[in-house]
Amino acid sequence: MEVPSPSPPSLLLLLLFLISSPSNSMALLSPQGVNSEVQALMAIKNLLKDPHGVLKNWDKDSVDPCSWTTVTCSPDKLVTGLEAPSQSLSGMLSPLIGNLTNLQNVLLQNNNITGPIPAEIGKLSKLTTLDLSSNHLYGGIPTTVGHLESLQYLRLNNNTLSGPFPSASANLSQLVFLDLSYNNLSGPIPGSLARTFNIVGNPLICGANTEKDCYGTAPMPMSYNLNSSQGALPPAKSKSHKFAIAFGSATGCISFLFLAVGFVFWWKHRRNRQILFDVDDQHMENVSLGNVKRFQFRELQSATDNFSSKNILGKGGFGYVYRGQFPDGTLVAVKRLKDGNAAGGEAQFQTEVEMISLALHRNLLRLYGFCMTATERLLVYPYMSNGSVASRLKAKPPLDWATRKRIALGAGRGLLYLHEQCDPKIIHRDVKAANILLDDYCEAIVGDFGLAKLLDHRDSHVTTAVRGTVGHIAPEYLSTGQSSDKTDVFGFGILLLELITGQTALEFGKAANQKGAMLDWVKKMHQEKKLDVLVDKGLKGGYDRIELEEMVQVALLCTQYLPGHRPKMSEVVRMLEGDGLAERWEASQRADSHKFKVPEFSFSRCYSDLTDDSSLLVQAVELSGPR
Repeated sequence: MEVPSPSPPSLLLLLLFLISSPSNSMALLSPQGVNSEVQALMAIKNLLKDPHGVLKNWDKDSVDPCSWTTVTCSPDKLVTGLEAPSQSLSGMLSPLIGNLTNLQNVLLQNNNITGPIPAEIGKLSKLTTLDLSSNHLYGGIPTTVGHLESLQYLRLNNNTLSGPFPSASANLSQLVFLDLSYNNLSGPIPGSLARTFNIVGNPLICGANTEKDCYGTAPMPMSYNLNSSQGALPPAKSKSHKFAIAFGSATGCISFLFLAVGFVFWWKHRRNRQILFDVDDQHMENVSLGNVKRFQFRELQSATDNFSSKNILGKGGFGYVYRGQFPDGTLVAVKRLKDGNAAGGEAQFQTEVEMISLALHRNLLRLYGFCMTATERLLVYPYMSNGSVASRLKAKPPLDWATRKRIALGAGRGLLYLHEQCDPKIIHRDVKAANILLDDYCEAIVGDFGLAKLLDHRDSHVTTAVRGTVGHIAPEYLSTGQSSDKTDVFGFGILLLELITGQTALEFGKAANQKGAMLDWVKKMHQEKKLDVLVDKGLKGGYDRIELEEMVQVALLCTQYLPGHRPKMSEVVRMLEGDGLAERWEASQRADSHKFKVPEFSFSRCYSDLTDDSSLLVQAVELSGPR
């Protein structure tokens, strides 16, 4: 099919693109000036129905798709991510997805996409994460999936896929996580393909009596051999082979003795020199778990200048965070947990780290890697040049209103992923402005999620240690120690108030007209219709009063006393996007008027012992726990 020549506006866009883009991106342009990645993405859009308009800024005349929503690009402006989970997308997945050959992450879970999985997906040789779970896909898993040799994370669960898992999957040597549960698959599916696997809910494979063999976690990924007889030795060579084994064993034992003696002398010499090093380096290879790398302690020691106090970025109940720089210039933030011995055993720590690493979303802080020794537990994250929302609210110039709204929506989407799209779901337990980071474009990145489990590593589904920050802790969590996703919703409501007022909940009350806790004061100002008093003075009136009213209403809905009355994060995000707030607010007001009314509760009284006594302010910091 002949591609039409670009129109004059397109020529202008093309000229700007050629000036600003590296040669890698220009190689994607056809002789007619059409970007092949734009063509592929538009083909995907055209086969999908998009009720929420999440793809509405995808423009067929564009030569640069990197500014489009749900699209992630590399520094070379090559499309590396397609992420649109839980957007109610329906229709079919276009075969032209195979033309996005630089894709590394495809996250389209929890939609209504139907049809078969395109065989062309096997052309995505750089793909590391493929999540098409909880859709309506049918047909077989294409054999071309076996070509995805970089694939580490594969989720196709909760569809209606049928047929066997392709035998070519033996090539998936990098696969760490595999979930094919709740389909209609048949034939043998080797659990040894991935370190963590789940194939329950496929009646032709996993009956009730064998279900225990259909999920699990292996110590390390095992190789999968399609033909177990390949290792058999010819009978004629068996005698010589036995002799070779005996001779090799004897030689090996003698060599091992010499090595052991030498190692003991070497180890004592190193110990006497008192050089700090990773004690696990001697017997643990530098492996990767899923999307994360295991660093040696000496690497992080060198990157942070021996954990110099000059490189400290922050401090909390978890320990210290240090700025680090690797030899290639990469900047990182190194989180050093203050009690390495208490942060779980080796297997427990690795499992929790791997689960954190599998939470992939554009509004979540990605875990680069970890380090684990006999006495140390460290986590490595990308360095965020714009710091946290808490620090940025105090900086000059102040964040404008549009940026604050964007931060609220981005943080909400990150929490929505943790609560409703991540498996298993993750409760943050310390949602606040200090834990929302800002990337180079001031987009919200939720940090420090999943860390509570690392410190509360006892085998219990109910957390008894309260972790959080005073002013952000939901009342039921403070009184019972039991957390849920609704405790995060409460913290998010306080975060919205921090964005509005420009103050943190713990610092609140310094002004003469601010009495008690932030939430009590906001409720009072809202009832008296004095919302302008709430707004950060640094905005100097530069905000939309209708949007202010809406954000305050969302915050008050999130911070209702009873957790059952608070909305889910999916509802919160929709309300922030302008969908359903009026109805929800009206319903909450009717409930307050006609139904059982909660006894008057004062957050000022609840926290008074923590904010009036300076000795307990230290405990308030400790409550922030593993942020």
